[in-house]
Amino acid sequence: MNFNIATIPGDGIGPDIIEQAVLVLNKIGEKFGHTFNYTEVLAGGAAIDAKGEPLPQETIDICKKSDSVLLGAVGGPKWDNLPGDKRPEKALLGLRGELGLFANLRPATLHKALKDACPLKPEIIGDGLDILVVRELTGGIYFGERGRRDSINGEEAYDTECYSVKEVERIAKIAFDSAMKRNKKVTSVDKANILESSRLWRSVVEKVAKDYPEVELNHMYVDNAAMQLVRNPKQFDVIVTSNMFGDILSDEASMITGSIGMLPSASLGEGTLGMYEPIHGSAPDIAGQNKANPIATILSAAMMLRYSFNLEKEASCIEDAVTKVLEENYRTGDIMSEGMKLVGTKEMGELIINAL
Repeated sequence: MNFNIATIPGDGIGPDIIEQAVLVLNKIGEKFGHTFNYTEVLAGGAAIDAKGEPLPQETIDICKKSDSVLLGAVGGPKWDNLPGDKRPEKALLGLRGELGLFANLRPATLHKALKDACPLKPEIIGDGLDILVVRELTGGIYFGERGRRDSINGEEAYDTECYSVKEVERIAKIAFDSAMKRNKKVTSVDKANILESSRLWRSVVEKVAKDYPEVELNHMYVDNAAMQLVRNPKQFDVIVTSNMFGDILSDEASMITGSIGMLPSASLGEGTLGMYEPIHGSAPDIAGQNKANPIATILSAAMMLRYSFNLEKEASCIEDAVTKVLEENYRTGDIMSEGMKLVGTKEMGELIINAL
């Protein structure tokens, strides 16, 4: 088969990790008879430097015409003092909105080979963790009305949380569909004791749940969910939540698996077009030094094969290769521990390709 992929290396370590993901995809193409065509485009700080804006129209147009988008990372202290609408991160929000990507899937899986890297006690994690966070991506407080105004106490700022029934319905359906392929349990996280938007969220999720009688649904306030993730993470299967709560909880879930450098993500919409990216940042302090962990980006490419291209065997092949390399005790610096074999970005990519 033939697929067109828009690649966005972005900033910091983005180019380093995208390079390795592309090499892995090329090996998969060679092994299974597929052709992957890549078009590199600008977004984030790199686009600001080259074009004066974080998300050029050319990038949007090419991404829309592609079968999928593979993103490295955007942002860095170089651009921290720019106005909010000119910062590199604006490219992420813009791409999600322009491509209609309303659902972010973040699997938090603890590989057995990395159990020692988990900050939780062995009796808490047992034989491992496998949690899927389904985060709403294009609504809520990140996309609500915002601004500044004068008040009797001087200048004040405001950000508005707003959700419609349709927005909650579509993200809930993805969560329940995902649960049907896993352990058939959904935990909906909100703040319904305080927020009206959360009360709507909860009522809509309960309505959608009626179409999935095999799936167990429970509700949890966000503060309790944050506590339960470190107290008893094995109780969770699929977590579905709003944009801001999902942003926070998915990072917490990532750290209990040992390293934020290990976890991929998929941003999906109504069709097959998706955007795939590691959940870690741009880490400009190690950019170009052959130190970054490429595994999260390589696993993001595997998610792309599964969700956008419907290539389950190929996706599993990549995931099995990553597991094999980890079981052979190879580690990048972020997951290094005593007795392991330290390798760089390129070496880790080569090892995974060889394992394929």
